[in-house]
Amino acid sequence: MKKYIILVLTTILTVTSCQENKQTQQTKENSKIYLEEFHSYAQPNDAVITHLDLDIHVDFETQVIRGIATYDIKNSGSDQIILDSKFLEIESVTQNGTTTDFELGDFDESLGQPLTVAIKEDTKQIAITYSTTAKTEALQWLTAQQTADKTNPFLFTQGQAILTRTWIPIQDSPQIRITYNATVKVPQELMAVMSAENPKEKNENGVYYFKMEQPIPAYLIALAVGDIEYKAISNRTGVYAEKSMLNKVHEEFSDMEKMVVAAENLYGDYDWEQFDVIVLPPSFPFGGMENPRLTFATPTVIAGDKSLTSLVAHELAHSWSGNLVTNATWNDFWLNEGFTVYFEIRIMEALYGKDRANMLALIGKQDLEDELEALKESPNDTKLKLELQGRNPDDGMNSIAYDKGYLFLRTLEEKVGRESMDAFLKSYFKKNAFSTTNTEDFILYLNENLLDKNNITFNTEEWIYQPGIPANAAVIESDAFSNVEKMLEEFLKTSEIEVTKTENWTPQEWVHFVRNFPTDISIAQMQQLDDTFDFTNSTNSYITMVWYEQSILNDYHSNNVDTKIAEFLNTVGRRWYVTTLFSAFAKAERIEEAKEIYKTARSNYHSVTANTVDEMLGVK
Repeated sequence: MKKYIILVLTTILTVTSCQENKQTQQTKENSKIYLEEFHSYAQPNDAVITHLDLDIHVDFETQVIRGIATYDIKNSGSDQIILDSKFLEIESVTQNGTTTDFELGDFDESLGQPLTVAIKEDTKQIAITYSTTAKTEALQWLTAQQTADKTNPFLFTQGQAILTRTWIPIQDSPQIRITYNATVKVPQELMAVMSAENPKEKNENGVYYFKMEQPIPAYLIALAVGDIEYKAISNRTGVYAEKSMLNKVHEEFSDMEKMVVAAENLYGDYDWEQFDVIVLPPSFPFGGMENPRLTFATPTVIAGDKSLTSLVAHELAHSWSGNLVTNATWNDFWLNEGFTVYFEIRIMEALYGKDRANMLALIGKQDLEDELEALKESPNDTKLKLELQGRNPDDGMNSIAYDKGYLFLRTLEEKVGRESMDAFLKSYFKKNAFSTTNTEDFILYLNENLLDKNNITFNTEEWIYQPGIPANAAVIESDAFSNVEKMLEEFLKTSEIEVTKTENWTPQEWVHFVRNFPTDISIAQMQQLDDTFDFTNSTNSYITMVWYEQSILNDYHSNNVDTKIAEFLNTVGRRWYVTTLFSAFAKAERIEEAKEIYKTARSNYHSVTANTVDEMLGVK
């Protein structure tokens, strides 16, 4: 009986605590003052949305989503509320259940159009009847042939940075957080999942209901529809995938629960109840997307040996840095990504050891050096705090935010000590939970809660507001990589390599080996390495990508590599991989060859990838 009473009291206290936490979150959001926003037409200080109730039908025959988006709003005395809309058909709008006037403003290529809705002082709710169009950028409709099982079509959304407005009319700013419910009707043979509480199996009528009780920014509202199944890893982690992929995905990501425990040990409780991953078809444009409760992931990380699962650690880390504490504007993007890379590498260190973590950090450092070289004509873009007014926020989604942000935090850790750093970050996530912050507020919090209180001087403003990398950057070393470099150096001198010494190399070591080929490596040496290690036919997508890059740059054509590169670019839509290879074609002055491949490949890419390659290759 005592145990029962204690259990009941514990349950009551837990429920009460959760309710109070959610009320605190919403109160915090309702009382905030919003910053000036360059990438949204919304004027949230006048009128702001607080909750979305979405009722939509997903029509694969017409490739259209249509339905009604109903919003609870907070009106601060305005006679209008402004939402973002791009490539949407707006049919009608009501306020408090009564038809009201609305207007779509001038169209901007990046921002779309402001949707201005007439409201009254007592308006509590607006409802928008709308449909998507063929130009909607967030949606990718895939035929059955573009999926793994090749039996049914597939749909997924990608909202970051400002594409949610292309499938839902919404105030599409990261500083505006809302809760949402959704009713989604799909073909009976398919299942729908969202960044919310999700079904674990298909139902008979094809109607699915979703609830996200924690407030999130619009870019994290996500939907996927396909012939998918679920397989649990633990009581709070699991995977969705097409049937032919499910067991492979489950095995590859079997350490997910261990990752969640490691993350909680570092920076506090996981506040989203469930952490699942869905592996999407190959056209998904990113490695992963941290949609709350349901990370979207590329199949390119399914290597068969868990060697690329740092991506899962990265998206999990976003549950704190990015989802729990969100950059207020896209100029502050480094607050999402730099913190997440730091957290990801700490999770990987906790699970797999310091040397593997340092290998990941060093690869990131190489990516950063490449990015700095690419941006040498625009040094302002190498600052952590960006200046993206008048530009697409995608311009800031590069190694600067990720890897310079990480290096700043790593250097800070070495200055203040890991124990102090961890205590600071844990308090930072707790203090700012379910809210947004900007660079300036972070600096104040850093000074007050870490540097000043410990009488520590650190060049924070140089790291954040100046281009390039400060001189005090942490030095990252890896014995494993040092050995790889020695092996490469010896091979280049002698054209001999001891295969037995490479038998236990990780993919990260192989990537380091291939990426560090000198510009004068000979075709004969490339051929010898390919014959020995079969790089052209590697089953690890990361190794394959860097080998293909070197093949393009060094004019290597043996072992059917050109055909393999074309096949790779026609089947993989991950933007990082695709742009790396098309960039190599451009550097090698093989642009016409690249365009020929792109003619057939483009239709397999999400708009996020296609738009980037269009600009890179000068394709209209």
